[in-house]
Amino acid sequence: MQRHGDREVWLTTPPIPLTTAEMDGVYGLPYARAPHPSYGDARIPAWEMIRFSVNIMRGCFGGCSFCSITEHEGRIIQSRSEGSILKEIEEIRDKVKGFTGVISDMGGPTANMYRMTCKDPEIEKVCRRPSCVFPDICKNLNTDHSDLIQLYRKARAIPGVKKINIASGLRYDLAVRSPEYVKELVTHHVGGYLKIAPEHTEPGPLSKMMKPGIGTYDRFKEMFEKAAKAAGKKLYLIPYFIAAHPGTSDEDMMNLALWLKRNGFKADQVQTYLPSPMALATAMYHSDRNPLRPIRREGSETVFSAKGLKQRRLHKAFLRYHDPENWPVLRDALKAMGRSDLIGPGEHQLVPAWQTTGGMGKADKPGADRPKPGKTFYTQQAGKGRRTPAKAGKPTGRAR
Repeated sequence: MQRHGDREVWLTTPPIPLTTAEMDGVYGLPYARAPHPSYGDARIPAWEMIRFSVNIMRGCFGGCSFCSITEHEGRIIQSRSEGSILKEIEEIRDKVKGFTGVISDMGGPTANMYRMTCKDPEIEKVCRRPSCVFPDICKNLNTDHSDLIQLYRKARAIPGVKKINIASGLRYDLAVRSPEYVKELVTHHVGGYLKIAPEHTEPGPLSKMMKPGIGTYDRFKEMFEKAAKAAGKKLYLIPYFIAAHPGTSDEDMMNLALWLKRNGFKADQVQTYLPSPMALATAMYHSDRNPLRPIRREGSETVFSAKGLKQRRLHKAFLRYHDPENWPVLRDALKAMGRSDLIGPGEHQLVPAWQTTGGMGKADKPGADRPKPGKTFYTQQAGKGRRTPAKAGKPTGRAR
Protein backbone atom coordinates (compact mmCIF):
# COMPACT_ATOMS: atom_id res chain seq x y z
CA MET A 1 0.00 0.00 0.00
CA GLN A 2 1.32 3.46 -0.94
CA ARG A 3 -0.19 6.80 0.03
CA HIS A 4 -0.71 9.56 -2.53
CA GLY A 5 -2.05 12.66 -0.79
CA ASP A 6 -5.37 11.71 0.74
CA ARG A 7 -5.65 8.57 -1.39
CA GLU A 8 -3.97 5.17 -1.39
CA VAL A 9 -2.75 2.71 -4.01
CA TRP A 10 -3.21 -0.94 -3.05
CA LEU A 11 -1.24 -3.68 -4.76
CA THR A 12 -2.35 -7.28 -4.54
CA THR A 13 0.41 -9.54 -3.23
CA PRO A 14 1.85 -11.70 -6.05
CA PRO A 15 0.40 -15.23 -5.86
CA ILE A 16 2.37 -18.37 -5.11
CA PRO A 17 3.24 -20.09 -8.43
CA LEU A 18 0.56 -22.50 -9.61
CA THR A 19 1.25 -26.20 -10.05
CA THR A 20 0.62 -27.87 -13.40
CA ALA A 21 -2.59 -29.41 -12.01
CA GLU A 22 -3.77 -25.98 -10.83
CA MET A 23 -2.94 -24.44 -14.20
CA ASP A 24 -4.93 -27.17 -15.95
CA GLY A 25 -7.82 -26.52 -13.61
CA VAL A 26 -7.88 -22.79 -14.37
CA TYR A 27 -7.67 -23.25 -18.13
CA GLY A 28 -10.09 -26.16 -18.09
CA LEU A 29 -13.03 -24.11 -16.84
CA PRO A 30 -16.02 -23.89 -19.23
CA TYR A 31 -15.23 -20.50 -20.76
CA ALA A 32 -17.63 -19.17 -23.39
CA ARG A 33 -14.70 -18.25 -25.67
CA ALA A 34 -16.65 -15.21 -26.84
CA PRO A 35 -16.93 -11.52 -25.88
CA HIS A 36 -19.51 -10.62 -23.25
CA PRO A 37 -23.00 -10.20 -24.78
CA SER A 38 -23.09 -6.59 -23.57
CA TYR A 39 -20.66 -5.67 -26.38
CA GLY A 40 -23.26 -6.62 -28.96
CA ASP A 41 -21.85 -6.60 -32.50
CA ALA A 42 -19.01 -4.20 -31.65
CA ARG A 43 -15.61 -5.10 -33.08
CA ILE A 44 -13.10 -5.74 -30.29
CA PRO A 45 -9.51 -5.66 -31.62
CA ALA A 46 -8.09 -7.44 -28.56
CA TRP A 47 -10.56 -10.29 -29.06
CA GLU A 48 -9.67 -10.58 -32.73
CA MET A 49 -6.04 -11.00 -31.75
CA ILE A 50 -6.50 -13.74 -29.13
CA ARG A 51 -9.60 -15.64 -30.22
CA PHE A 52 -7.58 -18.46 -31.84
CA SER A 53 -4.56 -18.35 -29.50
CA VAL A 54 -3.58 -20.66 -26.65
CA ASN A 55 -1.66 -19.86 -23.46
CA ILE A 56 0.69 -22.69 -22.56
CA MET A 57 2.39 -21.11 -19.52
CA ARG A 58 2.64 -18.22 -17.08
CA GLY A 59 5.63 -16.37 -15.69
CA CYS A 60 8.94 -15.13 -17.07
CA PHE A 61 12.50 -15.29 -15.74
CA GLY A 62 13.88 -12.83 -18.31
CA GLY A 63 13.91 -9.92 -15.88
CA CYS A 64 13.89 -7.13 -18.49
CA SER A 65 14.07 -3.92 -16.47
CA PHE A 66 11.35 -2.12 -18.48
CA CYS A 67 8.85 -4.97 -18.04
CA SER A 68 6.67 -5.85 -15.04
CA ILE A 69 5.43 -9.28 -16.18
CA THR A 70 7.57 -10.96 -13.52
CA GLU A 71 5.85 -8.88 -10.82
CA HIS A 72 2.43 -9.96 -12.11
CA GLU A 73 3.00 -13.61 -13.01
CA GLY A 74 6.18 -14.55 -11.18
CA ARG A 75 9.70 -15.54 -12.16
CA ILE A 76 9.00 -19.27 -11.92
CA ILE A 77 7.53 -20.76 -15.10
CA GLN A 78 4.14 -22.38 -14.55
CA SER A 79 3.36 -24.74 -17.41
CA ARG A 80 0.17 -26.50 -18.42
CA SER A 81 0.18 -30.20 -19.26
CA GLU A 82 0.25 -31.36 -22.87
CA GLY A 83 -3.22 -32.85 -22.52
CA SER A 84 -4.73 -29.59 -21.29
CA ILE A 85 -3.21 -27.59 -24.14
CA LEU A 86 -4.19 -30.06 -26.86
CA LYS A 87 -7.73 -30.24 -25.48
CA GLU A 88 -8.07 -26.46 -25.70
CA ILE A 89 -6.96 -26.50 -29.34
CA GLU A 90 -9.65 -29.08 -30.06
CA GLU A 91 -12.23 -26.90 -28.30
CA ILE A 92 -11.23 -23.92 -30.43
CA ARG A 93 -11.61 -26.09 -33.51
CA ASP A 94 -15.05 -27.31 -32.46
CA LYS A 95 -16.59 -24.30 -30.70
CA VAL A 96 -15.14 -20.99 -31.88
CA LYS A 97 -16.94 -19.47 -34.84
CA GLY A 98 -14.76 -18.50 -37.78
CA PHE A 99 -11.95 -20.96 -37.07
CA THR A 100 -10.21 -21.79 -40.34
CA GLY A 101 -7.64 -24.25 -39.04
CA VAL A 102 -4.99 -21.72 -37.99
CA ILE A 103 -3.96 -21.26 -34.34
CA SER A 104 -2.68 -17.68 -34.21
CA ASP A 105 -0.33 -18.24 -31.26
CA MET A 106 0.72 -20.90 -28.79
CA GLY A 107 2.86 -19.30 -26.11
CA GLY A 108 2.73 -16.93 -23.17
CA PRO A 109 4.80 -14.04 -21.81
CA THR A 110 7.54 -15.60 -23.94
CA ALA A 111 7.35 -18.20 -26.68
CA ASN A 112 10.03 -20.61 -25.51
CA MET A 113 10.23 -20.96 -21.73
CA TYR A 114 7.79 -23.88 -21.55
CA ARG A 115 8.76 -26.23 -18.69
CA MET A 116 12.10 -24.50 -18.15
CA THR A 117 13.00 -24.61 -14.47
CA CYS A 118 15.92 -24.40 -12.09
CA LYS A 119 17.83 -27.69 -12.00
CA ASP A 120 17.91 -27.65 -8.19
CA PRO A 121 14.70 -26.82 -6.24
CA GLU A 122 16.76 -25.99 -3.14
CA ILE A 123 18.78 -23.39 -5.03
CA GLU A 124 15.58 -22.02 -6.55
CA LYS A 125 14.13 -21.45 -3.07
CA VAL A 126 16.93 -19.12 -2.00
CA CYS A 127 17.93 -17.57 -5.34
CA ARG A 128 17.44 -13.80 -5.53
CA ARG A 129 18.72 -13.14 -9.03
CA PRO A 130 16.30 -10.78 -10.82
CA SER A 131 17.02 -12.61 -14.09
CA CYS A 132 18.00 -16.19 -14.90
CA VAL A 133 19.48 -15.13 -18.25
CA PHE A 134 21.31 -11.84 -17.53
CA PRO A 135 24.17 -11.03 -17.60
CA ASP A 136 24.64 -14.67 -18.61
CA ILE A 137 22.34 -17.69 -18.62
CA CYS A 138 22.50 -19.28 -15.17
CA LYS A 139 24.30 -22.62 -15.06
CA ASN A 140 21.44 -23.96 -12.92
CA LEU A 141 18.77 -23.17 -15.53
CA ASN A 142 17.38 -26.01 -17.60
CA THR A 143 17.21 -24.65 -21.16
CA ASP A 144 16.05 -27.88 -22.83
CA HIS A 145 13.48 -27.20 -25.59
CA SER A 146 12.55 -30.86 -26.20
CA ASP A 147 9.21 -30.68 -24.32
CA LEU A 148 8.19 -27.66 -26.38
CA ILE A 149 9.23 -29.30 -29.65
CA GLN A 150 7.16 -32.36 -28.76
CA LEU A 151 4.17 -30.14 -27.92
CA TYR A 152 4.43 -28.38 -31.29
CA ARG A 153 4.45 -31.70 -33.13
CA LYS A 154 1.45 -33.09 -31.25
CA ALA A 155 -0.51 -29.87 -31.76
CA ARG A 156 0.17 -29.90 -35.51
CA ALA A 157 -1.10 -33.48 -35.69
CA ILE A 158 -4.59 -32.59 -34.40
CA PRO A 159 -7.17 -33.18 -37.17
CA GLY A 160 -8.53 -29.93 -38.53
CA VAL A 161 -5.47 -27.89 -37.58
CA LYS A 162 -3.72 -26.61 -40.69
CA LYS A 163 -1.08 -24.40 -39.10
CA ILE A 164 0.10 -23.17 -35.73
CA ASN A 165 1.83 -19.81 -35.66
CA ILE A 166 4.12 -18.71 -32.85
CA ALA A 167 3.50 -15.01 -32.25
CA SER A 168 4.68 -14.63 -28.64
CA GLY A 169 8.03 -12.94 -28.12
CA LEU A 170 10.96 -15.30 -28.62
CA ARG A 171 13.92 -15.36 -26.23
CA TYR A 172 16.56 -15.86 -28.88
CA ASP A 173 19.33 -16.12 -26.25
CA LEU A 174 17.64 -19.36 -25.16
CA ALA A 175 16.79 -20.47 -28.69
CA VAL A 176 20.43 -20.40 -29.85
CA ARG A 177 21.08 -23.21 -27.36
CA SER A 178 18.74 -25.50 -29.30
CA PRO A 179 19.37 -25.68 -33.06
CA GLU A 180 16.66 -28.36 -33.21
CA TYR A 181 14.11 -25.91 -31.80
CA VAL A 182 15.11 -23.17 -34.24
CA LYS A 183 14.74 -25.65 -37.11
CA GLU A 184 11.31 -26.78 -35.85
CA LEU A 185 10.14 -23.21 -35.39
CA VAL A 186 11.33 -21.99 -38.77
CA THR A 187 10.13 -25.03 -40.71
CA HIS A 188 6.61 -25.17 -39.32
CA HIS A 189 5.63 -22.14 -37.24
CA VAL A 190 6.80 -18.92 -38.90
CA GLY A 191 4.47 -17.43 -41.47
CA GLY A 192 6.91 -15.11 -43.22
CA TYR A 193 8.13 -12.95 -40.35
CA LEU A 194 9.39 -13.64 -36.85
CA LYS A 195 9.33 -10.79 -34.36
CA ILE A 196 12.14 -10.63 -31.81
CA ALA A 197 13.26 -7.87 -29.47
CA PRO A 198 16.96 -7.03 -29.23
CA GLU A 199 15.69 -3.57 -28.08
CA HIS A 200 19.07 -1.92 -28.78
CA THR A 201 22.55 -2.54 -30.14
CA GLU A 202 24.74 -0.64 -27.67
CA PRO A 203 26.15 -2.06 -24.40
CA GLY A 204 25.12 0.97 -22.29
CA PRO A 205 21.35 0.79 -22.72
CA LEU A 206 21.37 -3.02 -23.05
CA SER A 207 22.99 -3.35 -19.61
CA LYS A 208 20.26 -1.15 -18.09
CA MET A 209 17.56 -3.13 -19.91
CA MET A 210 19.12 -6.43 -18.76
CA LYS A 211 19.11 -7.68 -22.35
CA PRO A 212 21.77 -9.78 -24.16
CA GLY A 213 24.32 -8.15 -26.44
CA ILE A 214 23.66 -7.72 -30.15
CA GLY A 215 26.10 -10.55 -30.84
CA THR A 216 23.48 -13.01 -29.58
CA TYR A 217 21.01 -11.60 -32.10
CA ASP A 218 23.61 -12.09 -34.84
CA ARG A 219 24.07 -15.74 -33.87
CA PHE A 220 20.33 -16.35 -33.87
CA LYS A 221 19.94 -14.57 -37.21
CA GLU A 222 22.56 -16.89 -38.72
CA MET A 223 20.76 -19.98 -37.37
CA PHE A 224 17.38 -18.64 -38.50
CA GLU A 225 18.53 -17.95 -42.05
CA LYS A 226 20.27 -21.33 -42.29
CA ALA A 227 17.10 -23.13 -41.15
CA ALA A 228 14.93 -21.10 -43.55
CA LYS A 229 17.21 -21.96 -46.46
CA ALA A 230 17.15 -25.64 -45.55
CA ALA A 231 13.33 -25.53 -45.41
CA GLY A 232 13.16 -23.77 -48.78
CA LYS A 233 11.32 -20.82 -47.25
CA LYS A 234 11.77 -17.07 -47.62
CA LEU A 235 11.53 -15.76 -44.07
CA TYR A 236 12.56 -12.57 -42.31
CA LEU A 237 13.30 -11.33 -38.82
CA ILE A 238 11.62 -8.17 -37.56
CA PRO A 239 13.60 -6.69 -34.64
CA TYR A 240 11.98 -4.34 -32.11
CA PHE A 241 13.82 -1.38 -30.58
CA ILE A 242 13.13 1.18 -27.84
CA ALA A 243 14.14 4.84 -28.01
CA ALA A 244 15.09 6.96 -24.97
CA HIS A 245 15.35 4.09 -22.47
CA PRO A 246 17.25 5.00 -19.28
CA GLY A 247 20.96 4.70 -19.92
CA THR A 248 20.67 5.70 -23.59
CA SER A 249 22.76 8.59 -24.93
CA ASP A 250 22.40 10.48 -28.21
CA GLU A 251 25.47 8.62 -29.48
CA ASP A 252 23.87 5.27 -28.59
CA MET A 253 20.84 6.16 -30.71
CA MET A 254 23.07 7.34 -33.55
CA ASN A 255 24.94 4.02 -33.53
CA LEU A 256 21.63 2.13 -33.49
CA ALA A 257 20.44 4.14 -36.49
CA LEU A 258 23.65 3.32 -38.36
CA TRP A 259 23.14 -0.37 -37.54
CA LEU A 260 19.58 -0.21 -38.86
CA LYS A 261 20.77 1.37 -42.10
CA ARG A 262 23.60 -1.13 -42.58
CA ASN A 263 21.13 -3.98 -42.15
CA GLY A 264 18.47 -2.45 -44.40
CA PHE A 265 15.79 -1.91 -41.74
CA LYS A 266 13.32 0.98 -41.95
CA ALA A 267 11.23 1.06 -38.80
CA ASP A 268 7.63 2.14 -39.21
CA GLN A 269 5.89 2.05 -35.83
CA VAL A 270 8.43 2.77 -33.08
CA GLN A 271 8.19 3.15 -29.32
CA THR A 272 9.71 5.79 -27.12
CA TYR A 273 10.24 4.60 -23.56
CA LEU A 274 7.64 5.57 -20.97
CA PRO A 275 8.07 4.71 -17.28
CA SER A 276 5.44 2.26 -16.09
CA PRO A 277 4.54 0.91 -12.64
CA MET A 278 6.48 -1.95 -11.07
CA ALA A 279 9.48 -1.84 -13.40
CA LEU A 280 13.14 -1.34 -12.49
CA ALA A 281 13.63 1.02 -15.42
CA THR A 282 11.01 3.31 -13.88
CA ALA A 283 13.14 3.56 -10.73
CA MET A 284 16.12 4.44 -12.94
CA TYR A 285 14.11 7.09 -14.78
CA HIS A 286 12.85 8.86 -11.66
CA SER A 287 15.91 8.48 -9.40
CA ASP A 288 18.73 8.76 -11.95
CA ARG A 289 20.32 5.83 -10.11
CA ASN A 290 20.84 2.19 -11.00
CA PRO A 291 18.94 -0.05 -8.54
CA LEU A 292 20.81 -3.04 -9.98
CA ARG A 293 23.92 -1.71 -8.25
CA PRO A 294 24.54 -0.78 -4.59
CA ILE A 295 22.87 2.51 -3.66
CA ARG A 296 25.14 4.70 -1.51
CA ARG A 297 25.04 8.27 -0.27
CA GLU A 298 28.09 8.94 -2.40
CA GLY A 299 29.43 7.04 -5.36
CA SER A 300 26.23 5.35 -6.55
CA GLU A 301 26.04 4.58 -10.27
CA THR A 302 24.08 7.31 -12.01
CA VAL A 303 21.84 6.64 -14.99
CA PHE A 304 21.06 9.26 -17.61
CA SER A 305 17.51 9.39 -18.94
CA ALA A 306 16.24 11.51 -21.82
CA LYS A 307 13.34 13.37 -20.20
CA GLY A 308 12.98 16.56 -22.22
CA LEU A 309 10.58 16.43 -25.15
CA LYS A 310 13.21 17.71 -27.60
CA GLN A 311 15.73 14.99 -26.76
CA ARG A 312 13.12 12.24 -26.62
CA ARG A 313 11.94 13.24 -30.09
CA LEU A 314 15.54 13.17 -31.28
CA HIS A 315 16.01 9.61 -30.01
CA LYS A 316 12.84 8.56 -31.80
CA ALA A 317 13.99 10.36 -34.95
CA PHE A 318 17.18 8.27 -34.99
CA LEU A 319 15.02 5.13 -35.15
CA ARG A 320 13.24 6.65 -38.15
CA TYR A 321 16.34 8.01 -39.86
CA HIS A 322 14.77 7.28 -43.27
CA ASP A 323 11.81 9.63 -42.75
CA PRO A 324 12.44 13.00 -44.50
CA GLU A 325 10.51 14.77 -41.74
CA ASN A 326 13.29 13.77 -39.33
CA TRP A 327 16.22 14.81 -41.51
CA PRO A 328 16.45 18.47 -40.35
CA VAL A 329 16.60 17.57 -36.64
CA LEU A 330 19.04 14.73 -37.34
CA ARG A 331 21.32 17.00 -39.37
CA ASP A 332 21.35 19.56 -36.55
CA ALA A 333 22.07 16.84 -33.98
CA LEU A 334 24.85 15.26 -36.02
CA LYS A 335 26.52 18.65 -36.45
CA ALA A 336 26.27 19.32 -32.71
CA MET A 337 27.77 15.89 -32.01
CA GLY A 338 30.67 16.58 -34.35
CA ARG A 339 29.47 13.94 -36.81
CA SER A 340 28.85 16.00 -39.94
CA ASP A 341 30.63 13.18 -41.76
CA LEU A 342 27.37 11.21 -41.49
CA ILE A 343 25.49 13.77 -43.61
CA GLY A 344 25.59 13.00 -47.30
CA PRO A 345 24.83 10.45 -50.04
CA GLY A 346 27.17 7.64 -49.02
CA GLU A 347 26.07 4.21 -47.87
CA HIS A 348 27.95 4.83 -44.62
CA GLN A 349 26.15 8.13 -44.06
CA LEU A 350 22.86 8.48 -42.20
CA VAL A 351 20.90 11.32 -43.80
CA PRO A 352 21.24 13.24 -47.08
CA ALA A 353 22.23 16.89 -47.28
CA TRP A 354 19.14 17.73 -49.37
CA GLN A 355 15.60 18.02 -48.06
CA THR A 356 12.23 16.99 -49.48
CA THR A 357 9.34 19.36 -50.13
CA GLY A 358 5.88 17.92 -50.54
CA GLY A 359 6.33 14.39 -49.34
CA MET A 360 8.47 11.32 -49.58
CA GLY A 361 10.81 11.18 -52.51
CA LYS A 362 10.20 14.71 -53.86
CA ALA A 363 13.39 16.71 -53.51
CA ASP A 364 13.51 20.50 -53.43
CA LYS A 365 16.06 20.37 -56.22
CA PRO A 366 17.84 17.72 -58.28
CA GLY A 367 21.11 16.57 -56.80
CA ALA A 368 23.83 14.06 -57.46
CA ASP A 369 23.49 12.77 -53.91
CA ARG A 370 19.81 11.98 -54.31
CA PRO A 371 19.32 8.21 -54.00
CA LYS A 372 17.73 6.39 -56.88
CA PRO A 373 14.32 4.87 -56.20
CA GLY A 374 14.59 1.14 -55.61
CA LYS A 375 12.32 -1.81 -55.30
CA THR A 376 10.03 -1.90 -52.33
CA PHE A 377 9.21 -4.75 -50.02
CA TYR A 378 5.92 -4.66 -48.14
CA THR A 379 5.37 -6.23 -44.77
CA GLN A 380 2.09 -6.33 -42.95
CA GLN A 381 2.32 -4.87 -39.49
CA ALA A 382 0.29 -5.62 -36.38
CA GLY A 383 -3.13 -4.12 -35.78
CA LYS A 384 -5.00 -3.12 -38.91
CA GLY A 385 -2.47 -4.44 -41.40
CA ARG A 386 -0.50 -1.26 -41.95
CA ARG A 387 2.01 -1.65 -44.75
CA THR A 388 5.41 -0.08 -45.01
CA PRO A 389 7.92 0.08 -47.88
CA ALA A 390 11.47 -1.08 -47.35
CA LYS A 391 14.40 -2.21 -49.45
CA ALA A 392 13.88 -5.33 -51.49
CA GLY A 393 14.65 -8.46 -49.55
CA LYS A 394 14.61 -6.70 -46.20
CA PRO A 395 11.63 -6.49 -43.83
CA THR A 396 10.36 -3.44 -42.06
CA GLY A 397 10.31 -3.77 -38.31
CA ARG A 398 8.15 -2.05 -35.74
CA ALA A 399 10.03 -1.23 -32.57
CA ARG A 400 8.34 -1.58 -29.27
